[in-house]
Amino acid sequence: MDGTLKQKRVNDPVLTELARGYSNAEHIGTKIFPIVVVSKEGGKVPLFNKEAFKIYNTERAIRAASNQISPEGRSTVDFVLTEHDLSYPIDYRELDEDDIPLKMHATNVVSNGINLRLEKQIADLLQNTANYPATNRITLTTGSGFNQSASNPIQIIDDAKNAVRSQIAKYPNVAVLGAITYMALKNHPAIVDRIKYTMNAVVTPDLLRQLLGFDELFIGNAVYANDANVNADLFGDFMGLYYLPKAQTNEKRSYYEPSFGYTFKKKAYPSVDTFDRDGKVLFVRSTDIFQPKIVGPDAGYLISNTVI
Repeated sequence: MDGTLKQKRVNDPVLTELARGYSNAEHIGTKIFPIVVVSKEGGKVPLFNKEAFKIYNTERAIRAASNQISPEGRSTVDFVLTEHDLSYPIDYRELDEDDIPLKMHATNVVSNGINLRLEKQIADLLQNTANYPATNRITLTTGSGFNQSASNPIQIIDDAKNAVRSQIAKYPNVAVLGAITYMALKNHPAIVDRIKYTMNAVVTPDLLRQLLGFDELFIGNAVYANDANVNADLFGDFMGLYYLPKAQTNEKRSYYEPSFGYTFKKKAYPSVDTFDRDGKVLFVRSTDIFQPKIVGPDAGYLISNTVI
């Protein structure tokens, strides 16, 4: 790289910090796929297995040999990170008029673009029936949809919670709903009837969370412009139930506890730099390197076709 190019491509620590602190309030993906910072762009993650559920002969007689486990062997899942980048052009004449605010605006735009891409990847993973065991998914049929007054959504959700518990010995503690699913549930007679004698006359997300027995409940409100340039929901007609380990930092995260998924992100990213073209146009560019990955499909349950 020659000296001229070095001068034209400058990492901007202020804009980088802005990008790292930026978050779109509508995005929920990394709430279900928590970020794990890694130093390499590829590797293996150990998986939770069934050894924790086996009943062993633990009694030992005097002077007898110790009881010994026959290890099943540790299974792993591979991850490979992908680079994502977007740049925003600013003409030098625009910079003369509005330097710092324009760069900050550009940083927010490219950050949102990359974050929206990640949100779409996670939304697709959550709504793909192939990503769940046959025991951990259901497609509702006519009459059982959450928008049908005669249906029983609370029983359907309880059955789903028990299906996860039977696989990992823990109930799912996080629920994710598409916006259309949330609207159907909040207006369902069985839900409304449960709260009509409380002080709250309207079903809110937090009230629904408490009623259904989850630690957290997220509603997928994000939209994107589809191929026809029409806004569409990222999170559609579905409800997902997941177990995620509680209160774990990246440094203390245990892969020996079940978890549905993680977002593996390379250390020191995202990063924002600027470069110019012919001295006329300055580009503000954000780069991120990540990959969302399902590591424990048994820790999730998919309810599809909730609105019929």
